[in-house]
Amino acid sequence: MATMTTNRNPETIAVTNGIASDTAFGAVTPPLYLSTNYTFDGFEGKRRFDYSRTDNPTRALLAETLAKLEGGAGAVVVSSGMAAIDLVLSQLGSDDTIIVPHDCYGGTRRLLAERDARGHLKALFVDQGDEAALDAAFAERPALILVESPSNPLMRIVDLAGISRRAKAVGAKMAVDSTFLSPALQQPIAHGADFVIHSTTKYLNGHSDVVGGAVIAKDAADVEALAAWANIVGTTGSPFDAHLTLRGVRTLFPRVERQQASAQVIAEFLAQHPAVAAVHYPGLPSHPGHALARAQQKGFGAMLSFELRGGAEAVRRVVEAVRIFNLAESLGGIESLVAHPPTMTHAAMTPEERRVAGIGEGLIRVSVGLEAATDLVADLDEALRTLG
Repeated sequence: MATMTTNRNPETIAVTNGIASDTAFGAVTPPLYLSTNYTFDGFEGKRRFDYSRTDNPTRALLAETLAKLEGGAGAVVVSSGMAAIDLVLSQLGSDDTIIVPHDCYGGTRRLLAERDARGHLKALFVDQGDEAALDAAFAERPALILVESPSNPLMRIVDLAGISRRAKAVGAKMAVDSTFLSPALQQPIAHGADFVIHSTTKYLNGHSDVVGGAVIAKDAADVEALAAWANIVGTTGSPFDAHLTLRGVRTLFPRVERQQASAQVIAEFLAQHPAVAAVHYPGLPSHPGHALARAQQKGFGAMLSFELRGGAEAVRRVVEAVRIFNLAESLGGIESLVAHPPTMTHAAMTPEERRVAGIGEGLIRVSVGLEAATDLVADLDEALRTLG
């Protein structure tokens, strides 16, 4: 059976975990278990699975696969990426402080701000690339630090091992939102993280047809606590969504390899274009986090952003002129997308918050898909020509 061999490469785990494990009929592809409930083996004879909100064979296989890919003790699969972040937050008390990136995803910032306003926790939004700001934040004795690396949407890189050391020194845990890279390119637990968070909607599923999330924990006790809370509040993911996501994981590594190769070509094209003021992509040697990304990642990813000299009006002209790229939120699918963070993914932030985070009106975020790189460059070139 595919699940019984250990010490396999991650690429092999993604493809084989659970394959040919069906003992009923010998199905090669793992069955999809849609049943909401399961019989007991007689009075008080509870089997592993009894009710699908609590545990489900299909969801459990996805969780097992993700845990193996991330090097964790286990994983909890939930209904969305935001549910995954909130699941980690559920482990905090009203007196606990969490350090949050000042330039994090807009939905994450909104969630943390609401939790703070309701007295559920205390959130400190900090530039995690600023050593003095981190010193001051850790002096508050936080219980948790949340990291995005690369950050959304400016692709800033955070020193995972360095942050982990700081966290451990004050008794805090570290959670890393690794959605932009997936386990194909980054394994935060190996760099000291206690939790890895994914919006499985993105690269793990990879086909823009499932919304989901997952938290992988380093320690078994944390896995148990997270799973218990997800069951209590009912945020566990559906079996069908887990089935589709696992199907996506099978092709994760070749998809990401192709996508990041195209992203490098696009970033290099944009970097020399006169209409572009700046390109944010860690694969460029000019990127401030290039060396750190090379050290802690297995690749530079397929997300990038760039700033147009003409501001919001230039953005409008470009996003309306592209033909292969689609103007849409989300990322990590097989199709290439462009987004305008100030009016889309980060619209919930105030103008001042965006200014402090460095999210300008001329910023375009790009999710590179599986189309031919030459076609994608040509599409952007034609669109940029509309700027004169």
